Amino acid sequence: MAVMRGATGERDIPAGGARGRWIGFFAIAGIVAIADQLSKGWVAANFSPASSSGAPGTSGGPTRVFGDWVRIAVSHNDGGIFGLLGSSALVLGLASLVVIAAIVVYQARAGVLGHPLLTIALGLLLGGAVGNLIDRLRLGYVIDWVDMGLGNARWYTFNVADAAISTAIVLLLALGLFGDRLTRHPEPAEAEPAASSETVAAGTEQPR
Repeated sequence: MAVMRGATGERDIPAGGARGRWIGFFAIAGIVAIADQLSKGWVAANFSPASSSGAPGTSGGPTRVFGDWVRIAVSHNDGGIFGLLGSSALVLGLASLVVIAAIVVYQARAGVLGHPLLTIALGLLLGGAVGNLIDRLRLGYVIDWVDMGLGNARWYTFNVADAAISTAIVLLLALGLFGDRLTRHPEPAEAEPAASSETVAAGTEQPR
């Protein structure tokens, strides 16, 4: 059976298992990117960009989904994730291409040989990066629409791609903090030492 060996030789994975990791990696990325684009298309077709002064439920204002906890508030973000880095869609688009290439390379070097959670995290990262990159290439900005918080205390408006990236970061942090526990395999039980010939002889010797 063909196997793939890790860089340190501590773990061998059958070639079929590595192929399954790649399938899972691209499947997760594809699901995230498709869900992200479908949700953005639906939101863009049914809601107007929300202004900061618009009242909830009015034209240009956020639309309540679960009271004030979760609202739909469409905004056009030409910066980074959660609106960071300001107006730099072109630079971020080029950076996204580099990031996407790095994610695929890291999956090839570590994801197929590491813990399954690593492949899941990298798939989420790839899907999120692709989803937002499509927006930047097609529109010049990213559509954000999920508004969460309570009253005036709101989190940054985000989208499905951002949520996938954030989840991936949490998984990577968990692997970094608890990786040894997650990847530790139980030690095989040691075989009982064979009884010496003297012990056997003593045990079978008849009393005089």
